[in-house]
Amino acid sequence: MPQYLVAIYHPDDYDSSLETEEMIENIHALNREMIAAGARKFACGISPARSAKSLRTQPDGTVHITDGPYTETKEHIGGFWILEAADMDEALAWAHKGAVACRTSGEVRELLSNPAPKQATE
Repeated sequence: MPQYLVAIYHPDDYDSSLETEEMIENIHALNREMIAAGARKFACGISPARSAKSLRTQPDGTVHITDGPYTETKEHIGGFWILEAADMDEALAWAHKGAVACRTSGEVRELLSNPAPKQATE
């Protein structure tokens, strides 16, 4: 069955202290629902974008590390779920519930898996 990344976004200036007990319980309730349905494989929040480090490969093959996220944007991933769903429509249904529980926007992407060549797994 396909797996999907369901990401939620936070603005650059997101203040987690504004999360209410009701919001946190709604997120926990959604997680319990996902687990009961057998859809949730993994979930977590992540540290703010300001604590990110970005790696950029240079033309000479070196890697340059900088502070902050790679993209220049006003929103960043604040957390995510890895879900197993029959198709994109089912993943979107879960994402809709996530957007409501987290009171934010987000994104859904199918995870791509390319199996290693047989000799690499022996």
